[in-house]
Amino acid sequence: MMSTMKDRWNALLEGEPKLRIRNAAQRLGVSELELLQTDLGDGVVRLKDDFRAILLELHRIGEVMALTRNEACVHEKKGVYNNVEFMKMHGMGLVLDEAIDLRLFMNAWAHGYVVEVPFDGGIGGLRRSFQFFDKYGEAVHKVYMTRPSDLDVYAELVETFTHEKQVMVEVAEKPAVEPFDFGSEAWPFSPGSPEHLAFLSDWDALQDTHDFFPMLRKHKVSRAHALEMAEGRHTERLDNQSARLMLDAAAESGVPIMAFVGNDGCIQIHTGAIKKVKEYGPWYNVLDPGFNLHLNEGAICHSWVVRKPTEDGVVTAIEVLGDDGEIIVQFFGKRKPGIPELPEWQDLVAALPRLEAVEA
Repeated sequence: MMSTMKDRWNALLEGEPKLRIRNAAQRLGVSELELLQTDLGDGVVRLKDDFRAILLELHRIGEVMALTRNEACVHEKKGVYNNVEFMKMHGMGLVLDEAIDLRLFMNAWAHGYVVEVPFDGGIGGLRRSFQFFDKYGEAVHKVYMTRPSDLDVYAELVETFTHEKQVMVEVAEKPAVEPFDFGSEAWPFSPGSPEHLAFLSDWDALQDTHDFFPMLRKHKVSRAHALEMAEGRHTERLDNQSARLMLDAAAESGVPIMAFVGNDGCIQIHTGAIKKVKEYGPWYNVLDPGFNLHLNEGAICHSWVVRKPTEDGVVTAIEVLGDDGEIIVQFFGKRKPGIPELPEWQDLVAALPRLEAVEA
């Protein structure tokens, strides 16, 4: 089976030499990890499962490039893995460097590998990386070496964390993703009901953005339904061109933004101004020296303005969702706790085209 899969991959590469492994895996109907494992022992090394220990050592390499993505958005950021810490409960972790800013959900991390592939721009003709996957074989986070990376430390970490069993691992079958059922008829409670009004009242009373998820859990509502249920009060529908228009405006004006991209295992954050934006096919891109963002506009199904009250004033987000109701990317104006939101960001959001509210 594996040799057949490898042969099919090689056949794809003959016709499309630049085809990325993730796209090849989709074409072959397998997970990225299943395809990657066909090269085990040939540029691919299985790592021990002690992912926390690996992450705690990455700062010694110096500058690297962190990559986190979901199906429709890729977030790439150069920096150092400084200030890594893990919580004792819930499998949570943080990386809080000025450039590398991550929220880690370690319970979703199942497999880790060193991957070295031929690359004309790499040192010694190789692109070197640490890659981490969930139980379904989907990548949750990748760490690529860059020109300033200390390859001696990299080699030391590879040796230290190489798994004693270089064998292929089984990958669980991922449940089918169903399109999200938008519309008030699918809400957990009817519009205008006491339950609906209690939900809105709790939203009104928010004091911190971190209280939003506990509020959703309390009322047993999904994020997507929450946006609909608060429409006209805390949320507004946007035209799906709004992410592009916002990036254009931010690049032109210099208004610093925050861009959050994630999956079940990691959320990666950029904070700062952006400069170069460019369209390539279905992808709209930020192409700055230390930060790249690649957004597949064809996957955008819903876009919203979302406002949350806090002790520092209202925090305004642009939330971009796919057809499954999950977040593709979130954008904020640059801010820190204790500092009100930038008026320039509010003006930028106010200029974006709205869609008419849907009657409940």
